Amino acid sequence: MSLEVIKAGFMALVQDYGRYGYQSIGVTNGGPMDEKAFLWANYLLDNDYNAPQLEISFGGFSAKFTQSTMIAVCGADLSATLNGETITPWRSYAVHAGDTIDFASPTSGLRSYLAVKGGFTLGKQLSSCSTVLREKLGGVNKDGKKLADGDSLSYNTYEHSIIKHVPAKFTPEYSNEITLRFIPNTSLTSAGEEALHTFISKPYEVTQNIDRMGYRLSGKAITTPLAGIISQGISMGAIQVPKDGQPIVLMRDRQTMGGYPLIGCVSYLDFPLLAQS
Repeated sequence: MSLEVIKAGFMALVQDYGRYGYQSIGVTNGGPMDEKAFLWANYLLDNDYNAPQLEISFGGFSAKFTQSTMIAVCGADLSATLNGETITPWRSYAVHAGDTIDFASPTSGLRSYLAVKGGFTLGKQLSSCSTVLREKLGGVNKDGKKLADGDSLSYNTYEHSIIKHVPAKFTPEYSNEITLRFIPNTSLTSAGEEALHTFISKPYEVTQNIDRMGYRLSGKAITTPLAGIISQGISMGAIQVPKDGQPIVLMRDRQTMGGYPLIGCVSYLDFPLLAQS
């Protein structure tokens, strides 16, 4: 019983909730970029919160189910279809043997999450099957590679149950303009008051130079009296100021140490909105 990948698309990754407790040896967390969508997908299927799913970025993904089960799709609207019929995110669906699912291209957001009842059955490395390409950890073959055409992901057969959906009041809108809350850094590693003032008073754009490690922003250059700091442990959402003054927000697959001055850290609750921008 498996999901057979027909076309892997731009980037489809196996993700569970992440790999925790290993930053001291240089291993990052990994896990879903949009945690809210990931958790809702598992919740709709009564799965454990940590049940492995697929994180599908930008679309171009196609796969076939070999056995019946329930699925949930949450997150970005990637123009998904089930057997050629349009389906929408933030709800569950029943699938049968031979059914095919396709994710075309983004209508809103960047990343969609595909969960199956009980989660995909995958081996773990350092307590997780989350895929981190840079560290060569996780994934179908435990080599940190993204899904490829012809890959197979096992799951348990499940008889169909009640269709569920996420209430509208809990489903986000992935707008072209977002406001993110963040916690300012007031320690010795701070980029300084002038940098903070510039950052909160000017708009910044998410550039195309983004990945699961970091999001580079573009806007008014930020100046800081610090050329650098002594490298220290770095958190998800940390806002770094490199030499060119264009801030970088560190994401799920960030390095575990950083040496750039810090403006602050994006609120955990707002992180999913940035991850879909």
